Amino acid sequence: MAVKFLFDGPEAARATILLAHGAGAPMDSASMTAAAAALATAGFRVARFEFAYMAARREGTRKPPPRADTLIPEYRAAIAALGGTGPLIIGGKSMGGRVASLAADELFANGAIAGLLCLGYPFHPPEKPEQLRTAHLVGLRTPTLICQGTRDAFGTREDVSGYALSPSIQLLWLEDGDHDLKPRRRASGFTAADHLAAMAAAVARWAEPLTDRAGIDSFGNNGAG
Repeated sequence: MAVKFLFDGPEAARATILLAHGAGAPMDSASMTAAAAALATAGFRVARFEFAYMAARREGTRKPPPRADTLIPEYRAAIAALGGTGPLIIGGKSMGGRVASLAADELFANGAIAGLLCLGYPFHPPEKPEQLRTAHLVGLRTPTLICQGTRDAFGTREDVSGYALSPSIQLLWLEDGDHDLKPRRRASGFTAADHLAAMAAAVARWAEPLTDRAGIDSFGNNGAG
């Protein structure tokens, strides 16, 4: 099956971000569309794609999500289909980011990617904090930015503070954000638009030295610090 992409942002952008979707929602979900638009506004070329099981749902074939590790070949195929010669950052929403993280180090070592971006990483299933999905994150070598809401059911700030994570991983915490990075305005004082703008600005600061083949820069946090 040919890989189909949705594109946002300028073709002549300094870097491209390839994003895969989460386990239960397609590449054109409201969350993915809003994140792609925010990143495009920050100057990135954003490409979204779907794994085969999700694309099949558009034809009426409803399949459950496969294990994340079995989707690695599809992610690699999407990179090959995307082509291009400029710097590439891979990642995705939830499961999509997890699949990218499992493939990242080999791609980074081969010079195929500049970094990894995860939007709402699924550190564990909701209400199952003992089922961690972090073993490969301990020794991850790829420069990585994880943007996470502080009340994300897949990994709150309190949860993640106790994990052993690679020094290559930076975390942007968005105050009161859920798995889609959305805050409750009355609780946080922020809107979803605020958090998306903060996310995109942080990604731009983080990515700049990576696309310059330089070291990792510092960035700020929205609300949570």
